[in-house]
Amino acid sequence: MDGSKRTPVVPLEAGAGPDNPPCPACGEPLFGWLGRRPGLAGPVSRCESCGLGVVGEGSAEDALRELDRRGDGEGATIVSRAGFAAWIGGAGWAGLEPGARYLYTPEAVRRLVAGRDQVVTAARWSPARAVAVMWQTILNSAGFGHDLVVGEPVRAQRRWQRRIDWLVVAALAIPAALVAVPLELAGALFGRGSAISMRFDLL
Repeated sequence: MDGSKRTPVVPLEAGAGPDNPPCPACGEPLFGWLGRRPGLAGPVSRCESCGLGVVGEGSAEDALRELDRRGDGEGATIVSRAGFAAWIGGAGWAGLEPGARYLYTPEAVRRLVAGRDQVVTAARWSPARAVAVMWQTILNSAGFGHDLVVGEPVRAQRRWQRRIDWLVVAALAIPAALVAVPLELAGALFGRGSAISMRFDLL
């Protein structure tokens, strides 16, 4: 033996507490991800286990209701927080839409619907939506506003900032598209597509 000490592995449960409430999908503690920002109801937490993002506070019942609003109860299309665009964009990710309370991942959806005796029967990359999310995420990184073209826009407060934002869109729309397509294709290849269409059925 060389006398070296191994770093102890700390389970996620050790982080549970008032500042780290349980994830609505899997019960593991939530940890801070992003602070409060315009258009969102509060700071954003995320689960290290299933990847679900929660804006403010949440519950499994509420997360399922919002999921159903994105589909028909038998399926939904999500902008995935596990996608490549979310990893690239951070606070500029186009999935941070005003009014959103939950930022889903395929794994979080599987765990949520399992709580009402459903199973995910299909999960497919949604290419048109995914490329649009990646494209808008790239544009968000260069301006003051958020989601000016794709999704519900959050416009900059000052007039000169809004003018610059539209100049950015005009100047970078085509270059951003040329970058977004190969990035999103790479994400989909590695199972990290930015938008996923999912179908559910009873167990």
